[in-house]
Amino acid sequence: MAHPATPPALLVDGREPTVRELRHVWSWCVGAGRANEALRADWQAHFREAVDVLGVRYVRFHGVFHDDMFVYRTSNGGGFGPPTPLPEPVYTFAYVDKVFDAILQAGARPFVELGFMPRELATQTETLFWWKAHCSPPNDMGRWVELVTTTVRHWVDRYGIDEVRTWPFEVWNEPNLVPHFWTGTRTEYFELYEATARAVKAVDPALKVGGPSSSVFVPDARYAGETQDKSAEVATAEAPDPDALDWRPVWIHELISWCAERDVPLDFLSTHLYPTDYAFDAGGNGRAIQRHVDATQQDLLHMREVIAASPFPDAELHITEWSSSPSSRDFMHDTVFAATYIARAYLNAAPLADSVSYWTFTDVFEEGGGGIGPFHGGFGLVNEQGIHKPTFHAMRMLAGLGDQLLHQGPDGVITRSGDTGALSALFLNYPHGMGRQGIGSANTYPETRHLARVGPVHRVEHRVQGLPPGSRYTVEVLDWDHGNVAEAWHQMGAPLNLTPRQAETLRAVADDLHRTELTADDRGVLDIDVELAPWAVMSLTAAGRT
Repeated sequence: MAHPATPPALLVDGREPTVRELRHVWSWCVGAGRANEALRADWQAHFREAVDVLGVRYVRFHGVFHDDMFVYRTSNGGGFGPPTPLPEPVYTFAYVDKVFDAILQAGARPFVELGFMPRELATQTETLFWWKAHCSPPNDMGRWVELVTTTVRHWVDRYGIDEVRTWPFEVWNEPNLVPHFWTGTRTEYFELYEATARAVKAVDPALKVGGPSSSVFVPDARYAGETQDKSAEVATAEAPDPDALDWRPVWIHELISWCAERDVPLDFLSTHLYPTDYAFDAGGNGRAIQRHVDATQQDLLHMREVIAASPFPDAELHITEWSSSPSSRDFMHDTVFAATYIARAYLNAAPLADSVSYWTFTDVFEEGGGGIGPFHGGFGLVNEQGIHKPTFHAMRMLAGLGDQLLHQGPDGVITRSGDTGALSALFLNYPHGMGRQGIGSANTYPETRHLARVGPVHRVEHRVQGLPPGSRYTVEVLDWDHGNVAEAWHQMGAPLNLTPRQAETLRAVADDLHRTELTADDRGVLDIDVELAPWAVMSLTAAGRT
């Protein structure tokens, strides 16, 4: 009996690759604005697409306890007359249930951020955002613990303990940013963390809890004390080369020490890695600082070293917010430049974190109120109309990669699927003319366009051997001339309010990538030889899988 021939070994550029895991840190979790926005039909439609097309598995947002979710009730809410006080707080979960049901029905799960403070429990109210979040310590820690305990038990009763054990529980958001996301001291946050973590674990010890969800790295001691010390920022603001400074995480070492000394649970560390800073000089003037293009990778390496040397060496690392900047009015978010930047950063971040959550998946986002215009620099991968930004396509191309890394270079990766063996690749041209410079930020769309002049073109050449003879591969290219929807909107005259015809025109432009096909020859050899324009992102997938 004849036996089938052993398939030839897969070779990349003449060498048998050393196969490594490629962790899809980009799709494990994405961010969104606040819980109440998830009640909207358009938010839910955008999220289902993120799950189905981008492979998103978790979503994180603020405000699960905010007043507009009506969880913590101390009165009957009559409406016309004075509300009638209730003898004891009542917990109602109708709105929260709708949100969590929609997330689970879409095929994903919540990454639960426990916050902010209900009005009746807040020591200060209406501290932040258009929607007036209450970002203060509780006026009664016992009532806060009761709120957390009751909520987590409700989720266990509704969804089952096996399901809820898969949800991470993060305590608060960016509490170092006083008086915005927190009005108390560092110690008061650590006390809140401890009480919350113990409450979560009291429901079930297998539930995962972590923090401190702190903001960007800083190169000074502004957060070394109980509250921010702006005088410590002066040297940073006035530094001739911010990239030469020693950038460090905020409240990470301190939370680790607090938990280790008190035997407080700490299953994961969370922080945010925007490659930016905002520091005040000696005259009190704020300075926006943009760090180098590899700042995210540098910070992740530092976080890995911190965790490995800590009393919690097995703690997971979740970057629960990340983008090219922390502004929801940064027009760079809408551009092809951002797409190339995030694709490059994510490929470098892949082995260093358990997740790096893109902030955010949709422009349905109201921290500063609704966006002004269809392209207003919002965080989203899609705009409010659901039109795909270039960053959406970059994330889609990343999602199309396999879980086994065969080759990685400065211009991209070649991968395969461990299940099917299908080959896939992503290449990009972050132009050499940028040097170590990041893409920066922009207050208007025209301010972004100067980057289009940066070059040069980049040639990508690889040979893959050992493929099925005649196997076909779809090539898609996003660049200045293909999928550049913000530029098309600009050329349209930047209309503030789109007509249905204009929206459909822009939707078509957004998805009009350059598409070609490559075929392995009859020996199973695939030659990849393409020139990528500056800022191009290119994907290669088995035909029919795009």
